[in-house]
Amino acid sequence: MFLAFDLWHFTAFCADSASRPNIVLILVDDMGWTDLSCYGSKFYETPNIDKLAASGMRLTQGYSACTVCSPTRAAVMTGKYPARLHITDWIAGSQRPFAKLKPPDWLLHLPLEEMTIAEVFQSNGYVTGHIGKWHLGNEEYWPLAQGFDINIGGNHRGQPPSYFFPYERNEIKLPGLAEGKPGEYLTDRLTDEAIGFITANKDKPFFLYLPHYGVHTPLQAKPEKIAKYQARSDPNQPQHHATYAAMIESLDEGIGRLLAALESLKLRENTIVVFTTDNGGLELNQVTANDPLRAGKGSAYEGGVRVPLIVSYPPKIRAGSTSNVQAMSIDLLPTLVALCGLGQQREWPTWDGISIVPALLEKGDVRREALYWHYPHYHPGGATPYGAVRAGDWRLVEFYEDGKVELYNLQDDLGETKDLAASQPAKRDEWLAMLRKWRAEVGAQMPLANPAYDPVRDAQPAKAKKK
Repeated sequence: MFLAFDLWHFTAFCADSASRPNIVLILVDDMGWTDLSCYGSKFYETPNIDKLAASGMRLTQGYSACTVCSPTRAAVMTGKYPARLHITDWIAGSQRPFAKLKPPDWLLHLPLEEMTIAEVFQSNGYVTGHIGKWHLGNEEYWPLAQGFDINIGGNHRGQPPSYFFPYERNEIKLPGLAEGKPGEYLTDRLTDEAIGFITANKDKPFFLYLPHYGVHTPLQAKPEKIAKYQARSDPNQPQHHATYAAMIESLDEGIGRLLAALESLKLRENTIVVFTTDNGGLELNQVTANDPLRAGKGSAYEGGVRVPLIVSYPPKIRAGSTSNVQAMSIDLLPTLVALCGLGQQREWPTWDGISIVPALLEKGDVRREALYWHYPHYHPGGATPYGAVRAGDWRLVEFYEDGKVELYNLQDDLGETKDLAASQPAKRDEWLAMLRKWRAEVGAQMPLANPAYDPVRDAQPAKAKKK
């Protein structure tokens, strides 16, 4: 990979373990780029997340590592591209048995041999907590085997059995949440557990990973909040789903309570808070809209991978700052390592991500060749097997079924409405060669010809499994 910036240039912030900053890494599920007020929503109300953004830096070109969740979560954990990990779809994936291509033999778990972000911080004296969604394999691959001291709520599932207690369905339960009160809401409960974790560990450095189940389906929210948004929902507007809006409000309230707890414990100044999401917003069934981006979760376009990204660290990151640096899920691990001043250690692997600390501190440029995506699968959200590259203002998509290539200039055409592949052949060929070279470098698995291909039967595909 191309690392023009020395990752360890900014590692002298902290002299010893006791003074190192705490970390709260919040990963929201299925929240799109414009699902926050501070990113342009006129319908959803997010005053607490907006306040978080105002306390630090809001990045306008944040990206998830994949158009679906499990690959992005693996990328957050390891700092590596999903293609390198061979975790390239949500676990266990959608089914298109009669499609033209069949997916490769990809992994349905995060291998224990991979060094996770939790193991990095745990080995440097941090208490590590996982509270929320895991979705990276069966029980032997759950958080407690991946560097976390505690796991509350994380299992092999991609969505909660229910957002209301008891959090179970068909005898499927969420770890650590067996006890609760009738009517208790999952987003609130996870917030309570997060506050409990930071309170119990306030005198030592901690790494809290808070991957909320919200705002993934099933769409369930508090009745009074649903009624509030129903009263002003306009179906003629892109964003208008009252239950989804109510789920966002509960999420926002929880983040507000968590930030207030950090303040009351006098930890806020010494805590890095990161907020981002695992993929673009879900446009199926009109759940949300990612306008002006094209399409959404499970697609090959910007709406599937451009996401909110906020980083707040009051002593170092200027309040109210913004950046258009292109950053991805893979960058979180090296960035947090650099911000915490851990210094490079020989046992650490080489990461695909790079530190974006120069951008966060407004003290230099972050230079990289490009960002890449590889999705050798089909998805109900519209994606057929594809690869993509973002280099500068340009974004190229290669579709594996027929070799079609599309090229867009995002500076001039954020909505990807004007395909320039035919009119810009030199640029098309340059970016396509770059994408194919990257695939070879990371050992990307390609989809295969499907001997059961039947276009007639594929026109009425089997119903996809739910996440």
